[in-house]
Amino acid sequence: MRRALFIIFFLTALPSFGQHDFMLWTKVGAEGKIIKRMKWGVDFNTRFGGAGVETFFPQVGIDYKLTKWLRTSVEYRFIVDKNKYGNYKSSNRLNFNLNFKENKKRFWYGVRLRYQYAFNRLAQDAYDADFDQAIRLKPSFEYDINNSIITPVVSGEFFYNPAYGPTSPGFSKVRIAVGAKLELDGPHSVSFKYQMDKKFRDYSADLRHVLALSYGYKF
Repeated sequence: MRRALFIIFFLTALPSFGQHDFMLWTKVGAEGKIIKRMKWGVDFNTRFGGAGVETFFPQVGIDYKLTKWLRTSVEYRFIVDKNKYGNYKSSNRLNFNLNFKENKKRFWYGVRLRYQYAFNRLAQDAYDADFDQAIRLKPSFEYDINNSIITPVVSGEFFYNPAYGPTSPGFSKVRIAVGAKLELDGPHSVSFKYQMDKKFRDYSADLRHVLALSYGYKF
């Protein structure tokens, strides 16, 4: 926790990090069981910025439980993103994930390793870790508060660009997030978080602040 707070302070304090960008991300999804260890998932994501809807994408995926503490999944996204000229362009992306999660009493810790592969991307001006090829490592920590519906969550995520280029391969971006899950009765789930992310090797890029809201329904 102290390290996460230090990184947050460091990102916001340095004047060389340039301007600040604010966004609202929303996600509505559903999931259900296929067989005992396998489930499906579908969701719709929208990202709002200063110019309105900047990105939206539906996503479908399949998740398989390998062991008690390890799951694997694959997801497909159809992404519609607004470019710097205000035009919407579409692309496709596949996510291949390994999710490790274990607990000790009420404390949960986990790591997600993701390889994302983008294809049919149009009008690409520069590498973007959100939409292009990347390897992503996301550690997370949760604490189940006794007799409370709120479960605090802290996470970080590191983006690695594996392609060869003038500034790659190498790490391209970092994210830090603090939020919570709400343990509701029935099939409903709600979560929210505050997130910051910053590109590496690009001090003119904005420091992005995100408020993310998510709703899910489990069949």
